[in-house]
Amino acid sequence: MYAVVKAGGRQEKVSVGDTLVIDRVEAEVGAKVNFPAVLLVDGKDVTADPKVLAAVKVTGEVLADQKGPKIRITRYKQKTGYRRRQGFRAALTRVKITGINK
Repeated sequence: MYAVVKAGGRQEKVSVGDTLVIDRVEAEVGAKVNFPAVLLVDGKDVTADPKVLAAVKVTGEVLADQKGPKIRITRYKQKTGYRRRQGFRAALTRVKITGINK
């Protein structure tokens, strides 16, 4: 059995025991988090009805907060001496899926 859930602004395919990295969730390490299901596949049964999926609970446990890779942004204009450098690291959360309940 697996489900497609909304997590961190994206949709992720998850099953019980999977570990995924999503955008930062405001929860402590060890806390439980719930994800809304978009699709549920159980063998040959595929559920996409929003009324049925409202009752489906996909739960996970926060394992750690982490940072993504550093992205360097550089702006340059020739002949003018204009140079700007900027960096960015995304704030991420590692989550382990603990259950998919119908």
